[in-house]
Amino acid sequence: MNLLRFLLFILPTFSFFVHAQSWTHEQLEVKTENSLNLVMRSDDLFEERWIELPQAIFWKRIMTLSPDSCIINVAKNRTILETMSFQQWRIKTEVEKAQYKVRLRYEFGLDSSEVIYVTTGKNDFYRFHEVFPTLGKAIEIFETNQVDPWYAQAILLIESPAQLKKSVSGAYGPFQLMPSVAKRFGLKINNYTDERADFSRSAYASSQLIKTSCIPSARQILKAHGISFTESELWFRLLVMHVYHAGAGNVAAVLNKINPTEGNMGLIQLMWVTSASGFGNNSQNYSQLAIAAQWLLHDYVYSQCDELQPCAGK
Repeated sequence: MNLLRFLLFILPTFSFFVHAQSWTHEQLEVKTENSLNLVMRSDDLFEERWIELPQAIFWKRIMTLSPDSCIINVAKNRTILETMSFQQWRIKTEVEKAQYKVRLRYEFGLDSSEVIYVTTGKNDFYRFHEVFPTLGKAIEIFETNQVDPWYAQAILLIESPAQLKKSVSGAYGPFQLMPSVAKRFGLKINNYTDERADFSRSAYASSQLIKTSCIPSARQILKAHGISFTESELWFRLLVMHVYHAGAGNVAAVLNKINPTEGNMGLIQLMWVTSASGFGNNSQNYSQLAIAAQWLLHDYVYSQCDELQPCAGK
């Protein structure tokens, strides 16, 4: 009985230790002219060819494009058709816009019913050079709270990068926490104080939400479909990101509609074109944004750094 108690105590600790080592191996110390920073590697994006998906290519372009430009794209898969100034698009009449889309469908061999979007650039929002210095601190906070630090980096890059804006739903802070979530993990929110604006407190609450709710919910949803998984795989992490953004109920609804038999890139791609319950266009875009942001961070790191060194341990 004493041995059983010992095993029940030590196994979870050993499991975290092994997983934490894998997190360490995914990290890079990035030395630039003025600082030393910690980032998570993005090897999976390239090895598994996520960067070849049209959605990743599209959002990466949008994130670097100014708001006075726009991309004409296929709604269902974000294939880029043309890029033009937004003013050039705006001055067209509704008839001219419709005719323009008809021409594009013909030139690109698209079905006449194919929906075409016009999306403006968003480099005014995705300010990666300002987010970059905060990544190391967030990664360390997540590690301290025994949470995969990949999520810290992913969330910071796409939720409210280098800004403290409140969303229409009431989410606020660098990790865009709802008031109820923040209060659940001990953050103070009243007429005078909102600790969601405090980076460390917000990072702590975000890590707790992922550890106690998002990851367990993702496990439960996948197990309900008999799908095996490894939590360090990119597709699993992206699924957890969807839970963080849309909520477990909405993610469960979309998987019930898809009814998948295995977990992989294909499952995530099906989520991008499937709506269910509260899982709509914004939810579909969320993991696409995460992929594009990690890709851009990779480019930024390798263009700005003076020296890169894999973390060997702590």
